[in-house]
Amino acid sequence: MRSRTDYKLSRSEVHQWALSRLLESRLAKDHGWLCTAVMVLNIVLRAAARSFSIHAVCGDLSKAPTGEAVMTALEDGLPKTRMVLEDRINHALVGEWPKRLKRRAWQVAIDYHEVPYYGEPQKTKNQYRRSKPKQGTSKFHTYATACIVQQGRRYTLAMTWVRASDSMINVLGRLMARIREWGLKIKCLLLDRAFYNIAVISWLKAERIKFLMPVVIRGRRPKPGKKLTGLRWILRQKAGWHSHVMKHKQQEVAVSICVGYRTHKNRKDKKRKQQKLLFAAWGVRGTPTEIRERYRKRFGIETSYRQLRQAKIFTTTRNPHLRLFFVAVGLLLRNLWVWLHHMHLSEGREQSLRLHLERLRFRQMLDWISHEIVNLLNDS
Repeated sequence: MRSRTDYKLSRSEVHQWALSRLLESRLAKDHGWLCTAVMVLNIVLRAAARSFSIHAVCGDLSKAPTGEAVMTALEDGLPKTRMVLEDRINHALVGEWPKRLKRRAWQVAIDYHEVPYYGEPQKTKNQYRRSKPKQGTSKFHTYATACIVQQGRRYTLAMTWVRASDSMINVLGRLMARIREWGLKIKCLLLDRAFYNIAVISWLKAERIKFLMPVVIRGRRPKPGKKLTGLRWILRQKAGWHSHVMKHKQQEVAVSICVGYRTHKNRKDKKRKQQKLLFAAWGVRGTPTEIRERYRKRFGIETSYRQLRQAKIFTTTRNPHLRLFFVAVGLLLRNLWVWLHHMHLSEGREQSLRLHLERLRFRQMLDWISHEIVNLLNDS
């Protein structure tokens, strides 16, 4: 494969790629002679690139309509049902991905992203979820995403809005349906410890999906002198694999438990300490060290959330569809950044891709998009 180091990106190209992906997904439509789909989406991209509100962007651009007009155009242009809206958002996320991604299986991480919410629901309390207090609230608009965690190809595959009535199985089912619809093969699903329960593990095994997740030890500690059983007995064992049967009421499911170790420096006394790790797995094999290193890749999805916050549109709207759309714009811009590095700014063959993130940082890409929109919508 020829080197791509000589490829020169321009600001207008990056801006047009971002705009065309939003236009093709039909997430906005013309709303009058001034609030065209192109105008509205350019304002949305500028707000995401600068982490501004829609009203602030409209006030800065001389050729832009008012903030109220743009918000009205967005509300009228977005699909009215969650299913159709998510379908178009996921279509925009996959966009023009390299078709070669379908040739092999990938490790995929799934996690929840919580956005703090301080207001009242637009219709019902089912629109947000309650969680542990954070940033001054216990109410959150929650979104689940699936992301490839291979370096250089950390595309967000799918996203879905998680409501209060949604179970983890419902959320997993929607995300997996999107991934299968696109035709991507999953080598292993990397999940957070919150997914460690009988219902989720039984569903994953029934769907023949290989998975890896941390173990959660629940229940009271046994009294001194009483024989240890179950996970507490496995916790005392050396590094290796053990069989375990999870039981709850009339349900039970078998799972493999891997015991491993990690060393870390204590923040207080700065001494090296050793910590024992337990992972639940099905269809996944390897040494404890290999399992630990494989699960470490899951934190690539946390990087996607960090970059999402850099392209976050500030809003006070109570419309959950608009909030979902604004989060999707941030993920779409992040996917575009991954695609640019994957296809135009990297070196080597597909199996040994060399990245050069210094050639285009995510913040720099957002600046390019912002400057292009300012040049289009401001009087010279």
